[in-house]
Amino acid sequence: MKTSPSPPGAQRTDRSTVKIGALVPLTRPGWVEAGRHLLAGLELAVREVNDAGGIIGRPLELVVRDTAADPQRAAAAVDELARLGVAALAGEYHSVVARAAAARADALGLPFLCSSAVLDALTEQPTEWVARLAPAQSHGWQIYADFLLSAGHSRIAVAAQPSVYWASGARILRDYLAPRGGTVIELDMRALAPTAVCEELVDHRATALLLLVGHPEPAVSIVKSVRRDQRLAEIMIGAPAGQPEFAEWATLLGDDSAAVPFLRYLPERLSPLGVRVETALRERLAEAPSFVAFEGYDTIAVLADVLRSHGTDRPRTAESWARVAVEGTRGKIQFSRTPGISVWQWAWAPIQVVDRDPAEPDRFRILHAG
Repeated sequence: MKTSPSPPGAQRTDRSTVKIGALVPLTRPGWVEAGRHLLAGLELAVREVNDAGGIIGRPLELVVRDTAADPQRAAAAVDELARLGVAALAGEYHSVVARAAAARADALGLPFLCSSAVLDALTEQPTEWVARLAPAQSHGWQIYADFLLSAGHSRIAVAAQPSVYWASGARILRDYLAPRGGTVIELDMRALAPTAVCEELVDHRATALLLLVGHPEPAVSIVKSVRRDQRLAEIMIGAPAGQPEFAEWATLLGDDSAAVPFLRYLPERLSPLGVRVETALRERLAEAPSFVAFEGYDTIAVLADVLRSHGTDRPRTAESWARVAVEGTRGKIQFSRTPGISVWQWAWAPIQVVDRDPAEPDRFRILHAG
């Protein structure tokens, strides 16, 4: 078990800690780099809460469990954390994993503030126990579809693997683009090698290819194949799920990592709080923090505010989502009931479409904002 130590100078009126369970992908096949950034944000915020006196004098303790992108493992972790007496759950990056965790949290009556997962149907039925910081997939991916149209793309191929998340993304794009003159061509990556993708793109006269596949593979191999095919020199490669956000993308692809637009949940300019947190996260990570690290920090900021105001009783925490008003790193966080979304939702975190600058792949360019 990994915990965040309470600082030696923390004031304590009660020797017991207030525990928050953290669900994070830290090993493969989970997206480990995303998990590392998420955990860095969670841990930084816990440290700051404890430096400021904890939860009414009680130190905050983060009890971390590795989900490894496995829904069953995540559900088992929720059961274990509930038995350990956590006041609430935080975290998770992968949507399908967060959906399994949310179902267990709802069944057990355990408050869960989901940091990063975007799948609209995070729970099958509306629930009072779960809230979410990340924008719903339908909202973010429609903004991405607007970007595609504004950039002149109407014949869009999607290289997709089987997954509820990827299938949902393809459906959102198809439903949004079709009435606006766009065509979505689905390429089943169970049947196609990365090199065969190139032939399909030529045959279908696609002007854009979206990667609805895992990272690093087969995403990296697909990009390399397409970039080396002279017939496809003008095609745009996109990755709405955010694969190019992390340094590993640039390390694996070099110059080919640039000019691949993706969704990022950051404002054009960070608030003073955001700037301070960015500096601390950069020091902790030894690299530029991704939006996922900010999501982790904001998750703890919200939960700490709720626990200070309403105590550690689980039902009272769940009842308080509607009253949250917390200044996060990316704006004021408040939750509401949003049509078509089954959980309490921050509507909405800022959304950008960005890419890595071909002239300087470590620098991001904002191409579109929603």
